[in-house]
Amino acid sequence: MGNHKDLIVYQKAFDVAMKIFEMTKQFPKEEKYSLIDQIRRSSRAICVNLAEAYRKRIYKAHFIAKLTDADMESTETQTWLDFALNCNYLSRQDYEYCMQQMTEIGRLLHYMQTYPEKYQPK
Repeated sequence: MGNHKDLIVYQKAFDVAMKIFEMTKQFPKEEKYSLIDQIRRSSRAICVNLAEAYRKRIYKAHFIAKLTDADMESTETQTWLDFALNCNYLSRQDYEYCMQQMTEIGRLLHYMQTYPEKYQPK
């Protein structure tokens, strides 16, 4: 395993963060310092925490802690997506796509937390 960018969960998280970035360009300007900033930050933080987890994978507890942080950011992003949908800023199709990706990211993070030894350097 070369680096954190090789992880499928990282690739999925990066892709959905970029999708969210593109979608939020259409949100109302009055949401700039609240919803837009928050959903962009939380979706990007999934990737950042995965990168940090990968670098700390030699230490099981640190690895799991950073994965837990990534999962927390994923859950936060889902909450912001709920707000965006209910404020009619997102189409149902975009919402469903992002939520499906977040569910898959959550499954992958859970797997990594359950089997951290599979990610430790040899």
